[in-house]
Amino acid sequence: MSGVAKPAEPGGPNEEESVVLLDDERRPIGVAPKSGVHHGETPLHLAFSCYVFDARGRLLVTRRALGKRTWPGVWTNSCCGHPAPGEPSEDAVRRRVRQELGMGIGSLRPALPDFRYRAVDASGVVENEVCPVYVAEPEGDPVPDPEEVMDWRWVDWRTFADMAEAAPWSISPWAAEQAVLLRDALFTNS
Repeated sequence: MSGVAKPAEPGGPNEEESVVLLDDERRPIGVAPKSGVHHGETPLHLAFSCYVFDARGRLLVTRRALGKRTWPGVWTNSCCGHPAPGEPSEDAVRRRVRQELGMGIGSLRPALPDFRYRAVDASGVVENEVCPVYVAEPEGDPVPDPEEVMDWRWVDWRTFADMAEAAPWSISPWAAEQAVLLRDALFTNS
């Protein structure tokens, strides 16, 4: 059909990314542009984190690009993001891993479905998120978008989780909390 524009993919180049705002009971109460929601009084909103483990049990860690608004240059988990309004979280994880890391993921499962955190960046920007945590298997090695990820490594899982507990300041605050919970909940025998 000529003259009819195809809808933009969530987070695509033709659409400003939006986040789902939540109340204290974690119910959706609205939508806001991502570009305007992160500030000194960031409202509670929906996000996700993903931990990608290879067949050898190593974790893919990434270093946030220096141009990121919050925690630039900081090492963190494999991928984070925000579901678009109406987008299932699992679809958002797969979309964001493809956009940010240039790779697909195979199996994907929720690991910490009720995770919530609040953290303040050195610049004063607040993260305030209900952030379900997922575990995934990779399809190949990453070829990251340099505007999102400046470096990446496959690391020993136990070493990373132990470091998160012993030196939480050395990684993103959400990864520091999540890694300890993941280690204790899922990977005690790994």
